Amino acid sequence: MLVGLEHYLILSTILFAIGLYGALSKRNAIVILMSIEIMLVAVSIALVAFSRYIVPLALTGQVFVIFIMVVAAAEAAVGLAIIIAIYRGYETIDATKINLMKW
Repeated sequence: MLVGLEHYLILSTILFAIGLYGALSKRNAIVILMSIEIMLVAVSIALVAFSRYIVPLALTGQVFVIFIMVVAAAEAAVGLAIIIAIYRGYETIDATKINLMKW
C-alpha cells in the first residue's frame, strides 16, 4: 500500500480532533496544555505533508514546523509557569474553579 497525501491529512485531522476535544472538554489545566500541543503537532504533520507532496524541492513546510516547535516550547514553558503560579495562589489547577479577578 502506498502512503499518500490523503493518509497524512487524515492522521493530522484525527490528531487535531483529539486535541480539540481535550482542550474543550477537560478541566485540568495541564491536560488542556497537552491538548494544545497535540493540535500543534497535527498542524505540523499537515504542513510537512503539503510541503512534501505539493512542492517536493522546497523546504517551506519544514521551516514552518521549526517555528511551530519553537513556539510550542515557549508556550509550554510559559504555560507551566502560569499554572504553577495559579496553583500557589488557589491550590487547584481546575480551570472551572479559577477566577483570576479575585486574587
